Formats: sequence, C-alpha cells, structure tokens
Amino acid sequence: MKRTRFTEEQIIAILKEAEAGEMPANAVCRKHGISEQT
Repeated sequence: MKRTRFTEEQIIAILKEAEAGEMPANAVCRKHGISEQT
C-alpha cells in the first residue's frame, strides 16, 4: 500500500486554503510542495 505524505486533516486544510481564494492554486501547491497535477 502506498504511504501518503499528508494526513487527512492536512489535506482538508490545504484544500480549504485553496478554495478560500486568497492565493492562486499554483501558489498553494508550491507552498505545500504538491505538484499542480495532484
């Protein structure tokens, strides 16, 4: 089974941050070290 880098709580927080619209999605991805394709 593949190990995830982030916990469910962290993923939810990152998604909420992206949905808030304060930063562009690509900036949020860069901040957290996630590829834009993910």
